[in-house]
Amino acid sequence: MKIIDILKKNKMSLSFEVFPPKKATSFESVKSATESIAALGPSFMSVTYGAGGGVSQYTLEIAKNLKTKFNVSMLAHLTCVSSSKETVKQRIADMKAAGIKNVMALRGDLTPELIENNREKCDYHHAIELIHELKASDADFCIGAACYPEKHPESANQREDIQHLKEKVDAGADFLTTQMIFDNNLFFSFLYKLREAGVTCPVLPGIMPITNANQVERAIKLSGSFMPQRFKSLVDKFGSDPDAMKQAGIIYASDQIIDLYANGITNVHVYSMNKPDVAEGILKNVSAILGKNFV
Repeated sequence: MKIIDILKKNKMSLSFEVFPPKKATSFESVKSATESIAALGPSFMSVTYGAGGGVSQYTLEIAKNLKTKFNVSMLAHLTCVSSSKETVKQRIADMKAAGIKNVMALRGDLTPELIENNREKCDYHHAIELIHELKASDADFCIGAACYPEKHPESANQREDIQHLKEKVDAGADFLTTQMIFDNNLFFSFLYKLREAGVTCPVLPGIMPITNANQVERAIKLSGSFMPQRFKSLVDKFGSDPDAMKQAGIIYASDQIIDLYANGITNVHVYSMNKPDVAEGILKNVSAILGKNFV
């Protein structure tokens, strides 16, 4: 099923993101973890694409496996910044052949090599170019794109950033998913600004359950997300106790999700970090709200 059709139902849904293994030796353990998350019955799942396309071959393998075994709608990530047009066309053909109907179109992170080298000769510079490529194909994908509620780190200001988002939606993106947020008020403010700018497509807030203190620094580095004092206090209090921090992180993420639902947001996307127990904990907390029994 296409993701946009799920989102248009206007029913509360919860989806999970997983990532492929970084090396062949960990493929089976990652496969097992993603299967355990799929078995929980999420509305859909997404599979990320390695930085620089380094583990791209596993993205499709994981997506195909979950789709086949659990009949879950899959969203396969595709990045373009480090790829040639020939490579991207082949990836598109491979996804179509695998029956994947949904693609998350991303520029991709700039690796140190890409930053150091002259990118003028690269075939792709921005995600909108990949969206055009996907729309020009005969695959009829549902296309997702990423957004930053606190503006993209490379944008001069939020107004410019929202204009670029509108261009991506006008080019063919069917829905947007945010980078991780820890303060729902930032999302609500961002959504209002998007609607004011004429961006009317569904926007999924991305929730990252922080279950150990070491994740905090990495989360900030990856997304530049604002950490509210309430969350900082949680980490300060429970960060040195792994079990307590894990439970506190699940509860904090669940509270965010419940607040989003209560304020009219129907679709929420969770960055599961391939942790089935964390995904299950969140689903237990919201299962009655969703009207499903996940346990």
